[in-house]
Amino acid sequence: MRNLLIASLAFALFIICPRMAGMTSVIANSTNINLVKLAVVGSLLSVPFVVVMVLVFNRYGLLAALAFAVLTDLLSALIIREISFKACVETLVIAIFVMIGVKVASYVSGMIF
Repeated sequence: MRNLLIASLAFALFIICPRMAGMTSVIANSTNINLVKLAVVGSLLSVPFVVVMVLVFNRYGLLAALAFAVLTDLLSALIIREISFKACVETLVIAIFVMIGVKVASYVSGMIF
């Protein structure tokens, strides 16, 4: 049980990222929903998606997991479009930058190692 708690805490700290915080802010501002409430409810709703992402990665590899992530970003943008077209565009731009970042990171690490 101790190992599970330690590993779970490490995972919890790992999945926190500026992209998530930025998107939470964009969505909260576009909907006039309390930022903390949105973060808590959205985090709870995200648990099944995180499990699917891990299973996709484990079975099919990084590219499939990245494709799943892009799909969820696009679905998020479509959902947000109902609230705010500006937020939809911001979501798409962030998704594009994430995809570019993955490619650049791979390229740069390949040059170093």
